[in-house]
Amino acid sequence: MTDFSAFKIDVNLIGGEWRSPAADSAITVTNPASGEVLGTVPNFGSAETREAIDAAHAAFPDFAASDLNTRVGLLRKLHDALMDNQEALAALLTAEQGKPLAESRGEIAIGAAYVMWFAEEVRRTKGEIVPSPVNGRRLLVTHHPVGVVGAITPWNFPSSMLARKLGPALAVGCTTVVKPASLTPYSALAWGKLAEDVGYPAGVVNVVTGSARAIGGTIMEDSRVRKVTFTGSTEVGKELIRQSADTVKKVSMELGGNAPFIVFDDADLDRAVAGAMIAKYRNSGQTCVCANRIYVQSGIYDAFVKRLSEATDALKVGPGNEAGVEQGPLVDQGAFDKVKELVDDAMAHGATCTAGGGGHALGGTWFQPTVLTGVTTDMKIASEEIFGPVSAIFKFETEEEVVSAANDTDFGLAAYVYTTDLARAFRMNTGLQYGLIGINEGLITTVEAPFGGMKESGLGKEGGSQGIADYLDTKYVCIGGI
Repeated sequence: MTDFSAFKIDVNLIGGEWRSPAADSAITVTNPASGEVLGTVPNFGSAETREAIDAAHAAFPDFAASDLNTRVGLLRKLHDALMDNQEALAALLTAEQGKPLAESRGEIAIGAAYVMWFAEEVRRTKGEIVPSPVNGRRLLVTHHPVGVVGAITPWNFPSSMLARKLGPALAVGCTTVVKPASLTPYSALAWGKLAEDVGYPAGVVNVVTGSARAIGGTIMEDSRVRKVTFTGSTEVGKELIRQSADTVKKVSMELGGNAPFIVFDDADLDRAVAGAMIAKYRNSGQTCVCANRIYVQSGIYDAFVKRLSEATDALKVGPGNEAGVEQGPLVDQGAFDKVKELVDDAMAHGATCTAGGGGHALGGTWFQPTVLTGVTTDMKIASEEIFGPVSAIFKFETEEEVVSAANDTDFGLAAYVYTTDLARAFRMNTGLQYGLIGINEGLITTVEAPFGGMKESGLGKEGGSQGIADYLDTKYVCIGGI
């Protein structure tokens, strides 16, 4: 594997200084594929988080006042640094998270693409002159960086999720305090090093690892943090939203999902199976937009199940740094136990396993890529986010039936539909209560489009032109006496 030691940073970045923990205050980071200890990072808490906020707050006036060309130039340098070090960063990501190296390379690349997108999009954050209803006035609308941004990132995409937050924040002139997941902190700390290397001033990017409750609580209670962006569970997101009320912060929340994947009788079967493999098994099913419930119309049901089961059985499982591997381990034992519980419950309630079904022969936290048929709504797997390599397949008869079933959830992040009926495709866009919809596509995330959910899947958007708006305050100025 490519040497990633230059980016495996065991200290935190606060105010331009790399800070070490006390000898008895560290978090151990392990490789989920081997159990090997990769190293330790600081187990910091409220005091260090306040220092990071102090640094970001102090750096904000100058950075917010920096000219556009300076900020765009820094983002371009950051993009180039990510791509110049793609192999090392991908190897580090695979080591701490477990996903196949090909997927890690892709994650670094899309993270860099987000940075470049926002370097370009910030030039389009235009104000406007509004026609005045009376003579002698000019009405101006202008946009300004919101201030210090707290960014809390997940373990499943520890690099690209940070890119979607740092990119717009740095583009408009905000300073940041980043709290990465404790399972995968090295990818975020590598971003801190790259930001320092390309010339971001001290205090603009701060990275603090440690207690989620202590760090998150301090970020939420500090009135100087004007915006919080979070990717993670709906349960935690709701708590952060409640906490944001005390200081009336802006929040962006990318939360849980329960994605339906709908295959109609008129679908292109080859395309539908290929799309399901991508939408279900990417990152071993550990994505918030993974197909969680696969609905297949009765006329194509048997053929789809057969083809999907064969493709699932053919997936190569193993350590992510081995050539050709398509499925890595689950991130930890808790993740494994949750997936096993859902599969066992479904089987106990009458589901049939046509591929996989349990722990893999490799042991540890590897789970066999699995297909379950005959899934019904009384099974836990129908309502809970699986977050593992398990395809749960339901049979349906009518369009009205499947739309009702797909919408019968508190979540509304992503949905997928396979059909060759153009009119039906437009009806799905209208009828499905989801923020992201793929029609005949299983991999739909792109930097040019907004990413975000409806209902309890979140607030706000990341990516696209919409992804920069949440980092700006809008002011109206009335100038009289003209």
